[in-house]
Amino acid sequence: MSRIKLLISNFFVYGVGGIIAKIIPLLMVPIITRLMPDSFYYGMSDLSTTIVSLFTALAVMGMYDAMYRLFFEKDDIEYKKDVCSSAFFFTMITSTIVALLCVILKKPISLLFYSDSSYGNLVMLCALSVLIGSTNSIVAAPTRMQNKKVIFLITNALSPIISYSIAIPLILNGHYLIALPLAMLISSFILEIAFAIMNKKWFSFKRIRWDYIKSMLKIALPLLPNFIIYWIFNSSDRIMIARLIGTDQEGIYAVGSKIGQLSQLIYLAFAGGWQFFAFSIMKDEDNNKVISRIFEVMALLSLSTTILGTSICKFGMELLFEKEYWSAYLCVPYLYLSPLLLMLFQIGTNQFLVIKKTWPNLFILSIGAVVNVILNLILIPKIGIEGASIATLIGYSISILLCVIVLKKFKLIEISKKLIFFILLFFILFILMRLNYFSNYLLNIPVAIGYLFIIIIFYWKDIKNILNKIFKHKKISNEES
Repeated sequence: MSRIKLLISNFFVYGVGGIIAKIIPLLMVPIITRLMPDSFYYGMSDLSTTIVSLFTALAVMGMYDAMYRLFFEKDDIEYKKDVCSSAFFFTMITSTIVALLCVILKKPISLLFYSDSSYGNLVMLCALSVLIGSTNSIVAAPTRMQNKKVIFLITNALSPIISYSIAIPLILNGHYLIALPLAMLISSFILEIAFAIMNKKWFSFKRIRWDYIKSMLKIALPLLPNFIIYWIFNSSDRIMIARLIGTDQEGIYAVGSKIGQLSQLIYLAFAGGWQFFAFSIMKDEDNNKVISRIFEVMALLSLSTTILGTSICKFGMELLFEKEYWSAYLCVPYLYLSPLLLMLFQIGTNQFLVIKKTWPNLFILSIGAVVNVILNLILIPKIGIEGASIATLIGYSISILLCVIVLKKFKLIEISKKLIFFILLFFILFILMRLNYFSNYLLNIPVAIGYLFIIIIFYWKDIKNILNKIFKHKKISNEES
């Protein structure tokens, strides 16, 4: 299979999987917010997710990415099984320790996240989710690393269906605080059992190799601070909103974040196919050129979809939600673009992972995270939840800029003048839309379409070449079959 065919096929297959996994939660947001008495309870559920994401990152300790990296080191099935077994054993130990610490420290954690120490039982529920979610990622990994796309599609469809089938009855019976966290826990547990059955041949305690664990830790430990910093970017603003302006405002922000996560359909699709693709071409001579082109294409896709979504975001929020949540529309454009900037950052920093230099990631992300936290402290009290979303976008933008500068110094990426032009044009148009509070549809929609049209004109030859390669490969494949 050609490299472009490999990337695009993975992108669209995992795109379907990502859409299935995300479209149900997105469709359910308006329903869930209407079933709950007010935004406070939705904010509490979102804070529970924040707890789980933080402690899961601590439990996994970067082992998933390290396992992925070593998995493709040798084309030896026995070696691959040793790597998977060693990673699972280590993660099982760390996730158990982290979950126990959550239980022991349930009152301080409750006070920190919920601003009230009386929610210790909710923290215990989160601890169980950490235990199951951490090991789940490892148990499911062989399915992803073997690129079993059909299984991926099925499991992504089942996960949200199971979760909301449990959550809605709980909400209807008045269990507003535990409904979503408990549903997430049960759904994760069911999927882990399913993956454990499917991938049982990949894991055995007899295959634990301490030297492999040591090798993976050399890659994983420098990545752990990166995941903590990702959490600061994605979740610290939620805690700060809850403490500075109230949990009800955090609930409104969470809704804006959920709608902004429409971009996750692109991000998850790319991330799912990206790791397999990136490591499969890492030894190719033109790797840097290929990565640079992918970076440019995904940057343009990110900017064009953001400008299109921004032009109608206010209309969408007023159509889907009750008036209590309408103010979240101001956050949506920033929170839509932020995950896509993270995607671009991961495309770039994958070059460091390939050459086994992970220290620049930490340095670059740390600067962006510090800027994000400082801006949160300044902007949230002044302009509310929009301030948090602006802080997140600026933090990621700084990280991307620094990443590109460092990669160019190492001669690991190339950035075209055309891309720079479209980035500058995007920010000019975005600021103009914001001056109208993203609400002047007669101006915003033509501007967004015009931006997309100009991109197509400038890149028409590239688009045509990619389409020709795809259809040419498809024709050859059909003839061979």
